[in-house]
Amino acid sequence: MRWTPGRRSPDFEDRRATTGGRRIAIPFGGGGLGLGGLLILLVLSFIFKTDLLSLFSGGGSAVQVGLPGEKFEPTAEEEKLVDFVNFVLEDAQGTWEQIFQQSGREYPHAKLVAYREGTETGCGYGEAVTGPFYCPVDSTVYIDLNFYQELKDRFGAPGDFAQAYVLAHEIGHHVQNVLGVSEKVRSAQESDPSGANEMSVRLELQADCYAGVWGHATERRDILEAGEVDEALTAASAIGDDRLQRESGRRVSPDSFTHGSSEQRMQWFRAGFDSGDPQACDTFRGR
Repeated sequence: MRWTPGRRSPDFEDRRATTGGRRIAIPFGGGGLGLGGLLILLVLSFIFKTDLLSLFSGGGSAVQVGLPGEKFEPTAEEEKLVDFVNFVLEDAQGTWEQIFQQSGREYPHAKLVAYREGTETGCGYGEAVTGPFYCPVDSTVYIDLNFYQELKDRFGAPGDFAQAYVLAHEIGHHVQNVLGVSEKVRSAQESDPSGANEMSVRLELQADCYAGVWGHATERRDILEAGEVDEALTAASAIGDDRLQRESGRRVSPDSFTHGSSEQRMQWFRAGFDSGDPQACDTFRGR
């Protein structure tokens, strides 16, 4: 992609240096901290030079404690990746601002937090193993940048636009949240649990389509380079539910899909990319 490094978005928060510590559960009895839990806290307080006993509030069966991670020293390569994430964040949200303005609405920006290993979120404790995710409670996208290496090595989807597609998909979830689509889906899932997976798939496919809408805008401005659309399609295919189930040695079970098949994910990204029109992203049509 054609972009210039160096610009940092006001919607970006860098927690890489302050997160990444391990979290542990300290057991204690119903009446207070048990002897075993007390000893654990004392030992860990000595090791990490932190008063973990002061974090204990009592009342319950366990307490989670974030332990300090190793000192963070970013590489030049990772700092360039941070610049790229900021570019995609700014460009995608600028595109949605324009789309909302055309329909007489205001687009409230999402925030994006870069972290290492784990961090607190409005939706609970977020961990890198979950991959990038959007929390509707605090309107924030969370990403451990190491995911991009996994996208390349594990999923076989390298390239700038593959990375951009993942982030644009999460911004797509923010658009759904702003429009009230996410809340409608949650209500439908609660009233009809048997159709919860199907509704989840439709929601995820729409976010794929919204990512394609942004991709269309980048192509019109000559930001994309030759072959980059294929990078996004490769990434969409690589994280399809059917492919992930096969790679994990499981039987492909469409009833258990939550994000859609590889074919569906590519199809809906392409629908948004070819049209550039959010109206083309009605994955709920027919319900």
